[in-house]
Amino acid sequence: MMSWLEQIKGNSLDWLLEIDTPGTRYLALRDLCKCPPEDDELERARAEAHTQGPIASILDAMNDAGYWIEPGPGYNPKYRGTVWSIIALAQLGASMRQDERIGKACAYLLDHALTENGQFSMSGAPSGTIDCLQGNLCAALLDLGCDDPRLDRAFEWMARSVTGEGIAPSTDRQAAVRYYAGKCGPVFACGANNKLSCAWGGVKAMLAFSKLPANQQTPLIARAIQQGIDFLLGTDPARADYPAGYSNKPSSNWWKFGFPVFYVTDLLQNVEALVGLGYGSDPRLKNALTLIREKQDAQGRWPLEYDYTGKVWGDFGAKKQPNKWVTLRALRVLKQAANS
Repeated sequence: MMSWLEQIKGNSLDWLLEIDTPGTRYLALRDLCKCPPEDDELERARAEAHTQGPIASILDAMNDAGYWIEPGPGYNPKYRGTVWSIIALAQLGASMRQDERIGKACAYLLDHALTENGQFSMSGAPSGTIDCLQGNLCAALLDLGCDDPRLDRAFEWMARSVTGEGIAPSTDRQAAVRYYAGKCGPVFACGANNKLSCAWGGVKAMLAFSKLPANQQTPLIARAIQQGIDFLLGTDPARADYPAGYSNKPSSNWWKFGFPVFYVTDLLQNVEALVGLGYGSDPRLKNALTLIREKQDAQGRWPLEYDYTGKVWGDFGAKKQPNKWVTLRALRVLKQAANS
């Protein structure tokens, strides 16, 4: 496979490194350039990214107790509540080592949204669990640098929810651990997807597993990862013809690359998860990687096609225009796949 830089049509890496956008500059230095972790330029960029732009805007909106807008589990209001703020912070490259408020927010989330059996919940009760939320928060907390031992419970539940091991059917209401109306069965079955396997939830879970250090991947987690890979690669990711629940065709949002990425998933995040799990050179990803490359313009830039303008903290660019955040996502995937 050609090097990742040879797959870019223009100078988009230089574009990402421009000093007037410290957020994307920091992540480009960290993820696309060969900067060692203690590099002075990288450290300055990380500090600037936390004091200017969207990371700073989100943190400035946080309550001193560690939540956003409303106390409690934080799923509401969309998309400025605690859950969404933490997911966005993680995708922006925020780190609890850089700002102590991030650690406080992570602890608050674990205190109020994680159940005894490891479910991240929309309501605080086990019945409020759902794959996309579980995967998003497990991934976000790892990215933010959280090493709270309670995360082990969250990953164990997520693995069991994929394989079905030790989880009773939703009809067994006397069982201590069971499925529910939302998270209704193994292999990402979801009530919101007409009880069929939901690839959006599957992508989130697999992305979280891809971020878990290998020495923390138990045999249970390994089995869950294999089932997830079999599901996501059971069809061509470029076609995304996964079970569509209440529709006879896949959601068009699969082909709309966006930022930030919440429960709506795109093909780029699906490939990111699979590449992160070591499948970057798998021939079943060939069409998806081709599609990603073909979306760039003559300058090697990718447009923002799915956005949350006016719904989130901060502004991430105009829709249908070349976008640094989306371009960063695409280049990271192409680099990791090329190096697989």
